[in-house]
Amino acid sequence: MAQPAVNKDMEYRRLGATGLRVSVLSFGSWVTFDTQLDDQLAIDCMAAAGEAGCNFFDNAEAYAGGESEAIMGRSLQDLGWPRWSYVLTTKVFFGIHGGVPNMGMTLNRKYLLQAIEGSLERLQTDFVDVLYCHRSDPNTPMEEVVWAMSDIVSSGKATYWGTSEWSAAEIRAAMAIAERHHLHKPVTEQSQYNLLERLRVEEEYADLVADTGYGNTIWSPLASGLLTGKYRDGVPDDSRFALEGYEWLAKRLNDPSGVERVERLRPIADRLDCTMAQLALAWCTTNPAVSTVITGASKVEQVVSNFETLAVIPKLDDAVKAEMEAALAD
Repeated sequence: MAQPAVNKDMEYRRLGATGLRVSVLSFGSWVTFDTQLDDQLAIDCMAAAGEAGCNFFDNAEAYAGGESEAIMGRSLQDLGWPRWSYVLTTKVFFGIHGGVPNMGMTLNRKYLLQAIEGSLERLQTDFVDVLYCHRSDPNTPMEEVVWAMSDIVSSGKATYWGTSEWSAAEIRAAMAIAERHHLHKPVTEQSQYNLLERLRVEEEYADLVADTGYGNTIWSPLASGLLTGKYRDGVPDDSRFALEGYEWLAKRLNDPSGVERVERLRPIADRLDCTMAQLALAWCTTNPAVSTVITGASKVEQVVSNFETLAVIPKLDDAVKAEMEAALAD
């Protein structure tokens, strides 16, 4: 494939208040790359996403201790897509150097300037389109964070910068500092958002989005798989959440009350002739504050199914959304 396809059914939204257009459904590597996907399967999954019109590919330094970025970098080289044809993002904060001072759990200037270099090397690229601060850092002055991130953008190593799981107050503080010093402001958040996890996006960020147009590239749109409906009988042995280190997610997926609530959505999905995963993904896209919905998959057929959600989105009118709300009500 010469480059990701232009799919007439794909919607491309502006990333917040920027002019950058991103596919409303995108592809991320959390959990799956390295733990479940080797290089060839990663290539195949990314190719399937690109064929569906996806132009946004998300990663993070901390995923698989840097190996997720390395796999994506090798995959992009193998796919041979021109760099201008896709949007590449990554996140920094947690570090990959085992607790070495200044090299993890921080957003100090030293760490940020070195972390971007490592990410670019693993991704085999000269720049990322968005560099996120993967969490906020109460131990580093906000002014130091904003100056460092703005300098990274000015250097050309990132086109934009954003936040992930920051409070609205923290985002406003960063934007105010940037405006005061004429620096590059953060333009987008990356936060968890799905039918079961909604308060931050729908309430805390409401005024922020209205005032500034701040974007959001949401993660976990399927509530770590719970909204797929495939965990009615518990977590199977071949699930990614049966892997060591993800016991906390397996516990959530085995929660009978959560599974029971999700099952109330099944008749709606059946009537719309879609999977429960497609129903949940489509619902996320109906929020105009969402710039893109980051999907994940460990199999090519999952990628294909996720992007077939494009045909489901038009079916979610106000009546269907109200029915979904009623089904999930406690």
